[in-house]
Amino acid sequence: MERPDFNIEEVNKIIRGRRSMFVAQFKENDPVDDEIIEEILENANWAPTHKLTEPWRFTVFTGEGLKKFADFQAGLYKERATKNGNYMEATYQKLSENPLKASHIIAVQMKRDLRANLPVMEEIAAVAMAVQNMYLTAAAHGLAAYWGTGGPTFWPEAKEWFGLEEEDMLMGFFYVAKPATDRWPIGKRKPIAEKVNWVR
Repeated sequence: MERPDFNIEEVNKIIRGRRSMFVAQFKENDPVDDEIIEEILENANWAPTHKLTEPWRFTVFTGEGLKKFADFQAGLYKERATKNGNYMEATYQKLSENPLKASHIIAVQMKRDLRANLPVMEEIAAVAMAVQNMYLTAAAHGLAAYWGTGGPTFWPEAKEWFGLEEEDMLMGFFYVAKPATDRWPIGKRKPIAEKVNWVR
């Protein structure tokens, strides 16, 4: 194929303009078209991947699926917290209610191919880059989105529900919705010069 003709100004604009927007900033009961979610996932599929292992896997919750996810994570929280003696009703309610405010929730999973003999860090990094592609695509559509690692992300009991094996990882949840406002969050970064050493 011929070398693509990229627009560097637009590339810079979307990378530097991407923002996380959270549940409080979501517009409820106005779902995003599934076609846009499919585009988000297709762009995730083009992340860099060593040995072409393509370790990313996704489970998409929308419609009644949001309630199924909410019930699962809230129920598992209640079971675990009650057993450990640290149950909090407010946490249970948050886990029950917040998913219903999103249009789509995408569970982010890392599926290892042990035959590739790659360091786990490389597979985690590949999935993270896939999520960055998701972030950028959501931003290009003007959507509110964020990647969170709350709820059952680190609960071993959740792996089976997502069809994951011992060597695999649940890496959090990518929430997507239309924003409740036209105002876009302001970003803050310290100067890159403070974080780079040049060796010439």
